[in-house]
Parts: sequence; structure tokens; C-alpha cells
Amino acid sequence: MMLLAIILPFLSFIVRGKVLTGIICFILQITVIGWLPAAIWAVMSLNNDRANKRNEDLIRAVREGRK
Repeated sequence: MMLLAIILPFLSFIVRGKVLTGIICFILQITVIGWLPAAIWAVMSLNNDRANKRNEDLIRAVREGRK
């Protein structure tokens, strides 16, 4: 998924279900200068999604441990 975010940033958004964000990223990506910011944006978004999932898993584990 990380490779997809670097090579085709707009597609990584669309695969994760963020279609509108993918379209905006595609518009940014079609310019040569805009490709690098689009790739950085996609990688950062992917990392944020992974961090949110880890946090949710940790919160769920803590709540289950209290019972």
C-alpha cells in the first residue's frame, strides 16, 4: 500500500474509500510539480490511518482488560 501511495497517490486514497480526496489528489498530481506534494500527502494520510487503527485497538484492549 505504501508503494501505491508513492507511485499513484490518488489511487491509494480511492482504494481506501476516500473518493473525493482521491479526485482532489489526482488534480494535484497531474502537474509535474504537484506530484511530489501529492505523494507526501498520500503517505502521511496512510500513516495517520494506521496510527488511528493502532490507537483504536489499544483502547479496545484496555477496555476489555478492565472487565
